Amino acid sequence: MVKVEVVDHPLAQHKLTLLRKEETSPWEFRRILEEVTYILFTKATEELSLTKVQIKTPLESTESYLLKNKIIVVPILRAGLGMLNPILALIPDIRVEFVGVKRDETSLKPEEYYAQLPRIDPDTVNIVIDPMLATGGSMVHTIHCLSAQGARNFIVITLITTPEAIDNLKKEEEDIRLFTASVDRELNHRGFIMPGLGDAGDRLFGTF
Repeated sequence: MVKVEVVDHPLAQHKLTLLRKEETSPWEFRRILEEVTYILFTKATEELSLTKVQIKTPLESTESYLLKNKIIVVPILRAGLGMLNPILALIPDIRVEFVGVKRDETSLKPEEYYAQLPRIDPDTVNIVIDPMLATGGSMVHTIHCLSAQGARNFIVITLITTPEAIDNLKKEEEDIRLFTASVDRELNHRGFIMPGLGDAGDRLFGTF
């Protein structure tokens, strides 16, 4: 089951516009992507479970809360790396795993080049990050890799996606919550998102 939420916060939409602009430089792109990731991640984690704990402040003992579930964040290499630092800033001890997938430019099918995942407790919250979901093939492949290791609960965070990617995710049996700043119009004949923002990996790392 897939639940899609478009994060229409004014700051998210403002920063998305800056990322779309052709003249935005790689260093600006990296900075702005990190800024919008803070917004998307905060929204995506609103329903995380908490557990009550007893703590002592400098003045008295009090009841407070800590995150309950184990959480894994999985950047899809390479563009997903551009979204990782803000998440580490918010949850420094979060476990990070990596899946490397590239798209065959002719068939548009995902090709895995790296995945070494441990067994995952079914109660773990698995957060998969990638700035763009075009066909959704790389995301579906990554979810399959995680599912094979026991993962069941998925949060997907992306900057932009397409109706085609959402349709592909809806074919999956796992519970998936997808958070995005925009569902763009379509894919062109080359599999690029329209209007999109170009290739996120190239724009992050200046490899045009």
